[in-house]
Amino acid sequence: MSSDTDFVAGRFGHAAVPEGELTVRSPADQTDVVVVAPWSRAQVDLAVEAARTAAVSWRRLGATARAALLKRYQTALRVHLEELAQAISREIGKPMWEARTEAQAMIAKVDLTLGEGAAFVRDLRVEDLPGEIRHRPLGVIAVLGPFNFPGHLPNGQLVPALFTGNTVVFKPSDKGVMTAATMARCFDEAGFPPGVFNLVQGGIPVAEHLVAHPGVDGILFTGSFAVGQRIVAANAHRPQVLIALELGGKNASLVLDDADLERAVREIAFSGFATAGQRCTATSRVIATRAIAGALGARLAAAARSAKVGHPNEADVFMGPLISEAAREALLAAQRKAREAGFEPLAPGGAFEASHRGFYVRPAVHRAPLGLHRLAGYTDVELFAPDLCLLVVDDVAQAIEVANDSPFGLSASVFTSSAEVFERCAGELDVGVLHWNRSSAGASGRLPFGGLKASGNHRPAGILMGASCVSPVGILLPPKEPAPLPSWPGLSF
Repeated sequence: MSSDTDFVAGRFGHAAVPEGELTVRSPADQTDVVVVAPWSRAQVDLAVEAARTAAVSWRRLGATARAALLKRYQTALRVHLEELAQAISREIGKPMWEARTEAQAMIAKVDLTLGEGAAFVRDLRVEDLPGEIRHRPLGVIAVLGPFNFPGHLPNGQLVPALFTGNTVVFKPSDKGVMTAATMARCFDEAGFPPGVFNLVQGGIPVAEHLVAHPGVDGILFTGSFAVGQRIVAANAHRPQVLIALELGGKNASLVLDDADLERAVREIAFSGFATAGQRCTATSRVIATRAIAGALGARLAAAARSAKVGHPNEADVFMGPLISEAAREALLAAQRKAREAGFEPLAPGGAFEASHRGFYVRPAVHRAPLGLHRLAGYTDVELFAPDLCLLVVDDVAQAIEVANDSPFGLSASVFTSSAEVFERCAGELDVGVLHWNRSSAGASGRLPFGGLKASGNHRPAGILMGASCVSPVGILLPPKEPAPLPSWPGLSF
């Protein structure tokens, strides 16, 4: 059944003349049709027009009034928390415990933005100049969200964008239609002025139209490296458009001989298998020194075999399905390639036939042959699935070298009891997020977030997200009185 899942100029609706429909089926149960949503590129034009119309009055409203509306949005999120979690769980396949955690993180983001985050976009007075540093909103910002955290990740961009005085057009993943529509209901109930927040549903044609739209002043994108490249190419003729890219990762956990084995196993198992491995910060490469590698591999394999996989509504489920059959087939093909190259399946993983017709797999752990640290199509690509490859190295220097031998540079973890060794890793690992004796996943919203190399373009998210939503303006004020008139050699007045 079709639903009014667009929200444009303060009204729910859908395309008057649809170009097509999105049919969202739960990856946990393909018989569960979550929603059918009509789409049209014309909705993008209407949404951008509404956002541009509302931009000046929203900027002039002031930070205090905008913060008050965001607190009302936070209240609406609390009211609809269970509904939001149900939408996330059905559309993405997350167990309900994890879907609720995501919804709670959305609520917390408002306080982080209005509190600690506000310090990074606060106007400053430079008294001895005198002068000021002001932060001007970009204007209309397009936010394009991913499927894996369909609420939390775009929310982490929407809230700072709105707080800093921008209007927004939100294009969610085509897998997260109802999650986004529930968010729109919360903005509506909070009383946001028409056109300040707009939502358009659709797939690739809608996204392409939005990122190339001449009425858009900034683009905040979370997704794959390939799509990020296309967004940059589509705007090569518009250098004034700010583009913030949060892309993929092939994240490593370095485990050294002096590590706490029990902690390392628990943290790595979580980061590798939570959300079925579909986190940009998930660990996929475990780089261990020789003395600890054997015990570590055995313990990780036992954890993989113990993980309960099943439908999100089943009791005590740790991990739900992958997002699609294509994702499952890509994982299985990569694992076959690894085994053909001599990787030992400590926990073989494989497709899992659950009680519902979904895209289930079991977590896997593969150990590389000694001396092999890179396999094209396996260790160098983001599988976005619950698979750990164990790579054995001689020492910390080689561990760092192997970790950096990746096109990506998002997140890493270092497990060691030595502060000196950790500081060496901190100075040499090419990543934007680094954790010591903690999971590579589960980054703190109170810290910056973003990656190097193919993981992004150095536009920070996390606590610094607001900085990607403003243009800093340097203002030089009149000199303090009494001030002599300026003069220069060779120029008479």
